Amino acid sequence: MTSVPVLRTDRLLLRGFTPDDRAPFAALNADPRVMEHLPAPLSRQQSDAFVERIEAGWRSRGLGLWAVERLDDGVFVGYVGLWPVRLDLPVRGSVEVGWRLAASQWGQGLATEGARQALRFGFDVRGLDEVVSFTSVVNLRSQRVMQRLGMTRDASGDFDHPALPVGHRLRPHVLYRASA
Repeated sequence: MTSVPVLRTDRLLLRGFTPDDRAPFAALNADPRVMEHLPAPLSRQQSDAFVERIEAGWRSRGLGLWAVERLDDGVFVGYVGLWPVRLDLPVRGSVEVGWRLAASQWGQGLATEGARQALRFGFDVRGLDEVVSFTSVVNLRSQRVMQRLGMTRDASGDFDHPALPVGHRLRPHVLYRASA
């Protein structure tokens, strides 16, 4: 079994999920503000199943999503990490850097800080050559994080997400790339 590496930034602890994280993670995943740019909020059962997929990913790939905790008060704030891209997407085979934080934690640079550390891990420890990130065209907040991370927009790689119906407001996606 692969253990989850523990990483630190100035303000954050990136670590494996614990049973105590499940309730705040489910609340975050059920929050319509947090899930505004995703197809739908998650039920508690769906959220717990997501944690199980995260844990399985660390065991099988030695790569995944970290639970994020603030160092100053120990509060669970969400996740950041590296995740394999779905096979039905044009950038399949790539690794995506992503994040999802509680709305109360937005606007403090935490997503950028945590994702920057995840990228360092991917490039320096795992030896990745490239990491991608993508989101719906209307998700300007996440696009700003990608830009602050120094990622480059690849307009030629923009795509319509196949899991969303034609005409859905979240179907058009933008693609960003970062190289080691």
